[in-house]
Amino acid sequence: MKGFNALILSFLLTSGPADQVRAWTQLSAQERADILTLYHAQGISIMVSAFGSTDTPTTDGVDPMASAKAVAAFVKEFDLDGVDVDYEDAVALSNGKAVQWLTTFTKTLRAALPTDSLISHAPQAPNFGPTVAQGGYLAVDAAVGHLIDWYNVQFYNQGAKEYIDCPGLLTKSSSNNPHTSVFEIAASGVELDKIAIGKPASTADASNGFMSTDLLAQCVAEAKGMHWAAGVALFQFSSNLAVWIETVRGKAFPIRPTMPI
Repeated sequence: MKGFNALILSFLLTSGPADQVRAWTQLSAQERADILTLYHAQGISIMVSAFGSTDTPTTDGVDPMASAKAVAAFVKEFDLDGVDVDYEDAVALSNGKAVQWLTTFTKTLRAALPTDSLISHAPQAPNFGPTVAQGGYLAVDAAVGHLIDWYNVQFYNQGAKEYIDCPGLLTKSSSNNPHTSVFEIAASGVELDKIAIGKPASTADASNGFMSTDLLAQCVAEAKGMHWAAGVALFQFSSNLAVWIETVRGKAFPIRPTMPI
């Protein structure tokens, strides 16, 4: 994991832990402590991903305060470093109910977590668009952005020609998803250094939006030249992590030789 600073386990659903999160709960307290010690020594936080594409908490009538308190309790019980809110309730985003739900959830989550816990969100890029109901993620950021450490923005699964070259990713998104490239999102009021570029590890990890490591590295270098330094989020864990991150960081953000392995 050299070159990364966070590992996010999926998923903590409203129904309970699944997949890697369930596996984490099945470890003993000592096993979890040993893993955390190893990762922390490398400067890597271990977080839990809440919700995901199969969960629709707002549409399902889940209370945001109760949900946030439950997620915080899980983080504390299982020794995690924070939460990545992967909210993809499309119906609620379309009808505008997502904004208040996410605002309440995030406020409650921040209050319930230990003070040093991390909170990131993983919105799909179009949800920062100017025409999303009730302001979408721009409204969420305006209300509780100060409580969110960064955004793992999903620049994939939004259409075959969306966010697949540096201009479309960085400075001018297509007319299908207007004003949702990295710097356009920043121009709408989101802190530039909170906008991490989320991309799939391979063509098998998403329907579309994949970029080769060389092309993504070019985009990262261009973004750095415009004073961006938020980083890149990889979906999902891959056996090719070392090559991927070294190439993508490239000369713009080189991995230090002394960085722990």
